[in-house]
Amino acid sequence: MSGRGGLQGDGSRIETRCVDKGMKMTEQRRVIARVLSAAADHPDVEEVHRRSVETDPRISIATVYRTVRLFEESGIVKRHDFGDGRARYEPTPENHHDHLIDVQTGKVTEFQNDDIERLQQEVARSYGYRLVGHRLELFVEPLERAVIAKTATES
Repeated sequence: MSGRGGLQGDGSRIETRCVDKGMKMTEQRRVIARVLSAAADHPDVEEVHRRSVETDPRISIATVYRTVRLFEESGIVKRHDFGDGRARYEPTPENHHDHLIDVQTGKVTEFQNDDIERLQQEVARSYGYRLVGHRLELFVEPLERAVIAKTATES
């Protein structure tokens, strides 16, 4: 989903949500909010810091950690663990989506599939539950590489 949460006028989607929640918005928080809103990927804190200092070199890594944690605790950003040992972040999505993670490149692709959503509901119901939320992360490799690797092991 490229372009998700891009800049909106003078602010960003995250800034707007912070203000709506009554959060004090310092200039450094605004920069961090804009970086996260403009991200088409799922950056970790170090990457958010790197991008933030391009706008304001005075922003410390500690400020980014505190701000991202505050945004997460407020439900403004969502944290993900894509198996690479780093917490990755995105603005809390308005519409549910799942993730494909390329295990070789680390590329994350967002997707939505109605059949998977229905199946998850059916599974919960078959065990006597009502589904109230879920997270689906599929770890994948390109088909070309998988076919080559399978052929090599069969030889």
